[in-house]
Amino acid sequence: MSKHAWWNWILLVALLGGSLSRVIPWSDKVRFGLDLKGGISFVVKVDEEKIASDIRSGDDGVKLTDIELDVQVKDALDGALDRSIEVLRNRLNRLGIEEPSIVKKADRIEIQLPGVGEEKRDEAEQLILSVGFLEFRMVHERSQELVDRLLDSGKVPPGWQIVTLGGRRYCSMTDDVPADKRDAAFLQAQGLFEAPDPRYEYLFQEEEVQGHLVYSPYFVNRHAVLQGRDLKNSRLEMTDLNQPAVGLEFTGGGATRFEEITTQYAPGGSLNPSGERQLAIVIDNTLYSAPRIKEPIRGGRAQITGSFKMPEAKRLVNVLRSGALPTRVRIEEKRYVAPSLGKDSIDSGLKSVIMGFIGVVLFMCVYYMLAGVVANVALVLNLLLLPLGMILAAGFMSMGKGGGAITLPVLTLPGVAGILLTIGMAVDANVLIFERIREEQRAGKRFLAAVTAGYDRAFLAIVDSNLTTLMTGVILFIFGTGPIRGFAVTLCGGIVVSMYTALVVTKLIFGLMAAKTSIKSLRMLTFVKANTHIDFIGKCAPATILSLVIIVSTCGLLAVRAVRAPGSVFGVDFTGGSATTFMFAPTQGDVPVPVDALRSTLEKAGVVEPVIQYQTELESKVATSLQIKSGADLVNGEKPSEVIHRELLKAFPQAGFTVSQVDEVGSQIGSELKRSAVWSVVLGMIGMIIYVTWRFEFGFALGAVVALVHDVLVTLGICSLMGTQISLTIVAALLTIVGYSVNDTIVIFDRIREDLKLDTKKTSFRDLCNLSINQTLSRTILTSFTTLITVVMLLIFGGGAIFDFALAMCIGVVAGTYSTVFIATPVAIFWYRGRKPAFAVEAAQV
Repeated sequence: MSKHAWWNWILLVALLGGSLSRVIPWSDKVRFGLDLKGGISFVVKVDEEKIASDIRSGDDGVKLTDIELDVQVKDALDGALDRSIEVLRNRLNRLGIEEPSIVKKADRIEIQLPGVGEEKRDEAEQLILSVGFLEFRMVHERSQELVDRLLDSGKVPPGWQIVTLGGRRYCSMTDDVPADKRDAAFLQAQGLFEAPDPRYEYLFQEEEVQGHLVYSPYFVNRHAVLQGRDLKNSRLEMTDLNQPAVGLEFTGGGATRFEEITTQYAPGGSLNPSGERQLAIVIDNTLYSAPRIKEPIRGGRAQITGSFKMPEAKRLVNVLRSGALPTRVRIEEKRYVAPSLGKDSIDSGLKSVIMGFIGVVLFMCVYYMLAGVVANVALVLNLLLLPLGMILAAGFMSMGKGGGAITLPVLTLPGVAGILLTIGMAVDANVLIFERIREEQRAGKRFLAAVTAGYDRAFLAIVDSNLTTLMTGVILFIFGTGPIRGFAVTLCGGIVVSMYTALVVTKLIFGLMAAKTSIKSLRMLTFVKANTHIDFIGKCAPATILSLVIIVSTCGLLAVRAVRAPGSVFGVDFTGGSATTFMFAPTQGDVPVPVDALRSTLEKAGVVEPVIQYQTELESKVATSLQIKSGADLVNGEKPSEVIHRELLKAFPQAGFTVSQVDEVGSQIGSELKRSAVWSVVLGMIGMIIYVTWRFEFGFALGAVVALVHDVLVTLGICSLMGTQISLTIVAALLTIVGYSVNDTIVIFDRIREDLKLDTKKTSFRDLCNLSINQTLSRTILTSFTTLITVVMLLIFGGGAIFDFALAMCIGVVAGTYSTVFIATPVAIFWYRGRKPAFAVEAAQV
């Protein structure tokens, strides 16, 4: 074995170790999304109109131009988002939610609360809609003495422990009280811990010491001496020693009150004969800072100094501003998944992955024999290296959004679909290589020479075809939201890993076999004979007519339905409104309540034109869930989902309906999602035209894009005909089909280019294209078949929204295989009208 090969084996072991270290132990390092773990997510937006109104009313008589107003509103909006995040994080922590995610996305805030059940759903929504409440309170004059006495005796509230860092004692949280138990009742009991009298409560201030998150305890007066409304502004400042500090500016009345307090409590003041008193800054009963009052402060301005780090100072500025400038927020999107449904999703997703994996492994072993075993080894390595691939993909695609990810992305249900699709598509490169090796063996080459030539001749086709799918994944990540991005990361990570295992690892294994065994050739089954001469181009006319009939009939029906009843065609992602899914005891045959009875009940309650659909599990043929969709308009002042829930429980108690999922999307965000979906598909098409034109010529790019438009329209039309609503999941499937279909098309185009350059008989362009399609026919059928194996498993076992994705993928894979042969190449032939592409003419001249 060569020294170069040894280094490759060492690299493989290192990559495996790095990848596995990211997921072991599984329970600690793999984070599940809401659709797998259950929980609730919100997308909230700050009331921009209120900000603009406040700026207009506070301009001191100066008339602002529209441009000046827009600039000030934008600056204020950015600040309001940051301040609102602090308020929301503090409030939601009181629910005892494990790892809440609160992040800024453009002009909105995305909140994810994993594991939250129905009992805390309403409370979480109330906390989000309420405004943060800032207070200034006095710390007990003997707080440090009282705290030291407690720490000396080892007394701490339940859920806390004493730690010593840098010679000073702090407190830290223990595992005795889990996150979901640190709720409002827990905080109330904590406040009463060893209080010197009822006027005071025990609060903790969060600090970072030597890289550890610790807390300093204080006894703080429950009475506020100043309110958030007394504070006019806060800002980040620098001291004379160039240290971060927090500047305060009070209102007129607040300045007077602040001067009075600091005068009374400064050393020697009327309420503080000796020592220094501390003024606690508290928001929603959480202590953020307790600066010392060193002297009377006049003029309404003050500065908080100390050993601040820049992030700590910025955070305190946001906290102070949140109370000084309260801003309403509104919920634009709400999605709820019951924890029990999340567990079912994990089980069904895992089952579909296992079944799909087994199906592909068995097929590769039977059809390619020893080479199939090598491909299966690569397939196992793909799964083991996938965590590392996902981390690299997420990090690369997130660079434009503030830095790359250094942890494993959250695993969502579409992410599980991406893993399964990766399994099906991972063998694509292996099939292409094996078919090339088969050709070299037919030409009389021995084992190692055939393997080497097979890899060399397949290399460009593999790179070209996978780069187009990667392009699709990047577009999905840029324009997608939430789980769709998770799918994009999984897809891109899987492609990168599968290219590595196919082009490097399997070649290493074959090299080791050549060096250590006496094998002379690779035996494989044959599905398509070598001398196949089907006139595919001659059959393009009837194929085109068939495609036009399918597209015109199904898409025409889709357009009519979209005009008459948009809610029956588009999901709530695009139309806005609510979609509530109810679970009930499985029934064979009849459903628990007829659709007409449900519609009559809801319409009497004021729900306008509800879309009602029972959902049946494909595996068991049993109806297990009911989805009811309604518009975004309120029903007698209530949200439609709340009315639907209440009326169904009241009218049909015997049905045993329980809410498993709620999706509420505002009309504005629905319109934005619709626009981003259209742009993602359009940009995907444009990207394909540019890339294929660069690698081939425009005529080939035109053929590829026409085939892609065909695949998208056929998939959309047939899905709609089968009752599937167009949602973000369907858009993700369409973009995946675009990437997958052009992958296959480029393999054929690559063979056409190769045959054109090697042609010495002056064969017509039409006949050469026909020859190339026949030469790649085996690969076209086999890769489509392996992908269909995994997608069908997803269709059978996936359930939920993944069923729609799998259905669209099944239709798209078949349509893509068909269009690659009967649409893409004939369009390219038509474009050249008997001529040959320029690169073929140049090759002939050389």
